Amino acid sequence: MRVCVWVAFILSVTADFSRSQTPVPVEQEPHHHVVFKNDFVEVIHVILPAGESTLFHTHSRDRVAVDLTSTMLALQKPNQPEEPPELSIPGDVSARANADAPYTHRLRNTGMKTYEVIDVEFLQRPEHSSEKAAATVIAENPSARVYKWSLAAGTATAAHSHEKPYIILAVTPLRLKTIAPDGNSSFEEVRAGDCRWVNAKGVHTLMNAGNTEGQIVEIEMK
Repeated sequence: MRVCVWVAFILSVTADFSRSQTPVPVEQEPHHHVVFKNDFVEVIHVILPAGESTLFHTHSRDRVAVDLTSTMLALQKPNQPEEPPELSIPGDVSARANADAPYTHRLRNTGMKTYEVIDVEFLQRPEHSSEKAAATVIAENPSARVYKWSLAAGTATAAHSHEKPYIILAVTPLRLKTIAPDGNSSFEEVRAGDCRWVNAKGVHTLMNAGNTEGQIVEIEMK
């Protein structure tokens, strides 16, 4: 009888381990929360508390990820040992062409703080990429270009224009002032992780109208 119980236990543990190793699509991973979706993009807010791990999950589309918090993260790929933990830094940006090669991994938060990241998945690649960039490109893939602005209190970006739809993402809380070429302006209080889809061409200037330094990322379709 003891042998039967032990065999049943081993089979149960093996089945649980196998399930934990089976990748799920990124949208089905419990720590990944879709906060916006249209015909072009899917914006996912990842929230991973200290000590927790994601499931193995697969990114099968081009993507841009922007870290919002600082903690220690250990990455693991299927059938490989977990890599040494590395520090996440708010404002760090990565861009991958996962439509060419789907990427599967899981993350374990080994730090003391909750890890948050905004993951923008592109649902379709452009047939013909635009040639004009709005500003200095800090990261890109076949679907998008990324620009980052670090603004001291009271300072603004240079006026710049977007030819394609884009996302404005706040990396830090700030009072954001958007200035049009005619001088008209609008204000909004944004939190870290807040994002806005803009489907319009035009020139604008972004200003930090608050009292502390702020960071903004713009992710523009190609």
